[in-house]
Amino acid sequence: MKPRPPELELDPLGPAALEVARFDDHSVTAPRHPHRHDFHELFWTAAGVGHHLIDGEPFPVAPHTVTIVGRGQVHVFERAEGFFGAVVRFGDELLGAGPAARADPGWLLARRGARTIAVPADASGAVEAVVTALDAETRRPPDPRRDEIARHLLLTLLLWVERWHDADAEERDDADTQLFRRFSTVLERDFARHHDAAHYADALAVPQRALTRALRAVTGKGTKELVRERVLLEAARLLRFSDLEVGEVAFRTGFDDRLYFSRALRRAYGTAPSAYRAQQRG
Repeated sequence: MKPRPPELELDPLGPAALEVARFDDHSVTAPRHPHRHDFHELFWTAAGVGHHLIDGEPFPVAPHTVTIVGRGQVHVFERAEGFFGAVVRFGDELLGAGPAARADPGWLLARRGARTIAVPADASGAVEAVVTALDAETRRPPDPRRDEIARHLLLTLLLWVERWHDADAEERDDADTQLFRRFSTVLERDFARHHDAAHYADALAVPQRALTRALRAVTGKGTKELVRERVLLEAARLLRFSDLEVGEVAFRTGFDDRLYFSRALRRAYGTAPSAYRAQQRG
């Protein structure tokens, strides 16, 4: 059995905040061990078959699709045959201010729904053209316009993905949805330090009851439940994909009491932390 690293590997982005890797008839038959990203990845599949594992769940590699892997998620590109397309890697700094903040994919990932989005047949050529242009811009020598052009091309891709996701989910772009997206961003930032619903209502400057009502309208779940799910998802990732002691996993996910952590994980996954780790590792 291949030894596991003591810490879950965290892949950094290179010196640039944006990278594009093109693939022509690429195959994956011997995947690397599970790893986290310290950046977001957008996989554009023009052709090919296979699958990713994202937090242990399979997501297909299929023609005319985009798959997003968010920062901090555990990812393995487990299998691919005849993969034509590209991987766009980008850091949070491209999404933190200005119009690009509108395209932050964190809200989509927080839903824990489909991360592989079908690209309409009449839009595949446009996606390929934008990815090609983005690749070309990242390879140009620096000039006063290069980085801003690349940022707007990335923004275009992310807004298209958001449009296609929303159309597929028949999701309304109303006030509740917008509040959910804002909540998702704060949750991703604060879940390891704040488990209380009041913190998120205060951070978003909305009454706690109003926040819970909006989240239930969009997800069917209240603030406490969504916070607890995110915290325990992180705990499950660390138990499955790292060799951290159970007490350290509890500490890193904001639990002061190891026994309370064990009870919370048992309620969520039906077993104690050590047993969960053994079960998931087979």
